[in-house]
Amino acid sequence: QVQLVESGGGLVQAGGSLRLSCAASGRAFSNYAGGWFRQAPGKEREFVAAISRSNDRISYADSVKGRFTIARDNARNTVFLQMNSLKPEDTAVYYCAATPRFGWVGTQTTDYAYWGQGTQVTVSS
Repeated sequence: QVQLVESGGGLVQAGGSLRLSCAASGRAFSNYAGGWFRQAPGKEREFVAAISRSNDRISYADSVKGRFTIARDNARNTVFLQMNSLKPEDTAVYYCAATPRFGWVGTQTTDYAYWGQGTQVTVSS
């Protein structure tokens, strides 16, 4: 079983950047596909980005395409989310997720078995 801990959230002005990290422990993260989701107050948790176990499939929500980049470093057991050109509507708690499924990238919360505790991202206008 893998444990996930997010970091890197904070307060940033619109147009700024943040890089979120998700550190995995317990099992090597190379055994998992990784995803990022977010949840704003009063809204459901929504998909942001995902990356396959073999690093050959990546998916983004339309709302973040061209601004966010997901990447993984298996040697460091970490998955990253680089967020550029941030907008106030990106404000949310961001969650890292993992699934052992192979060769496929899930975009639904039910696709993932393991979750971190979340990190707050606040974008001011």
